[in-house]
Formats: sequence, C-alpha cells, structure tokens
Amino acid sequence: MKIVIIGSGNVAYHLAKAFQENKIPVSQLFGRNENDLKFISEQLQVPFSATQLQDADLYLICVSDGSISEVSKLITKENCLVAHTSGSLPKEILEGNFRKASFYPLQTFSKSKDLDYKEVPFFVESDDDNDLELLKNLALHISKKVMISTYEKRKYIHLTAVFACNFVNHLFARAKEISDSQEIPFDYFLPLIKETTAKIEILEPKFAQTGPAIRNDERVLKAHEDLITDEEQLKIYKIMNESIKKMYEL
Repeated sequence: MKIVIIGSGNVAYHLAKAFQENKIPVSQLFGRNENDLKFISEQLQVPFSATQLQDADLYLICVSDGSISEVSKLITKENCLVAHTSGSLPKEILEGNFRKASFYPLQTFSKSKDLDYKEVPFFVESDDDNDLELLKNLALHISKKVMISTYEKRKYIHLTAVFACNFVNHLFARAKEISDSQEIPFDYFLPLIKETTAKIEILEPKFAQTGPAIRNDERVLKAHEDLITDEEQLKIYKIMNESIKKMYEL
C-alpha cells in the first residue's frame, strides 16, 4: 500500500516518524513549506515534494482545519482512500471523488518532543467496513489504543482534549507569568505539576482536587486576589475558584 502524508507540521512529522519506527513505508511527504518538508525528510529519510503529488492508495491530510478542504482538492486520483487527522471536522469536509475517512491521533504534538506512540490513542472513522478495518490495522501497528469512532463522538473527544490539554497548558503559561514576575524559577513547580497529573491516573480528577477553593478558605482566596495585579489573571483566578466551589457545592 502506497501512503502519502500531506503536510509539514507537527502532526505530519510525528505520523511519519511513527510509521518509520514501525516499519510502515511512506512513499512521499507533500506540502507547500519546502524547508519544513526538507527537515522532516532529512530526519526520517522520506522523499518529499512541494510541487508534484504522487499517486497513492492512502493519503493522510495533516494540515490545519481551515486548509483541509482546499488541500483535499489537490488529490485527483479517483477511488483512493483519503483521511484527515482533525479532531473537530467531519470526513465530509474532504472534497473529491475518493473514499473519505478520519484518522485522528489524540495527542499534543511538537517536533522537538519525542513521544511513545504506543500510548497515543487513535480514533478511526469510515463508512466503508473494509476501509475502517484498514485504518484500524494501520493504527494498531503504531498504537495499542485504537478506537472506532463517529464524528459525533469525535467532537466530544476533541472538546474534552481542549479542556484537558489546551486550557491546562494555558494555566501553566499564566502560572509562569506570576513566578517570572517574582523571579521564582518555574522548574520548582514541575514536581507539583507531575504529581498532579500522576495522581489522576489512580484517582478521578474530582476526588484529587486540593487547594483553598475546595476548603472554602476565603481568607487565602482574598489574599491571593489582593496579590494579583494583572486583570486577566485575576479574572481567571476568580472564575476557576467559583467553578471549583460549584462542583463541590461549597
């Protein structure tokens, strides 16, 4: 089976790397950013092109959500299988006379950070049973966590991921603003962050909650509010504490 990965960003890089590590040949990397394509190609020894898209049996589109529809129009081969890797879009966003599918890896990807691909969940979707089996088996060569999904289910998977990853990382960034303002190395908070995430592997997040809001410690909450001079930080602090109080009916 000839596989072409379209894109040169983080998802394209990591999918190509996961395939390489599991001896799944990639025929071509295709995209518009020649420098990024060249970087991935040199790292993984995969041919690339920014001008001519090869014929393939499976195209995996790993581009931004806003570009998926336009990029899919570049695929002129009929009756091939095309899957996008978006968590938030239906497979019908793909435009062309080919079989449409979704191949969604649930992870935050950065080229500079190695991953254990066996632990990355994959959610596959297709209306065709044979295509579904093909994508499922492909994912199982990479990961031990593969689930057949639907678009309705995947929308909620992506929403949950935004809460669990994007919002949490934004809070890390806001926390670092505070520690930086007082010249406190953020590294000192990493053991706390690691313990917080490790704890929810054995406890439900709701039962792992600690801090002044769950104790309804108004003195500490008010003292913290008095320390915060940044309006956005103060807004986040109040909203988060009110949400904690509502969850535990304090």
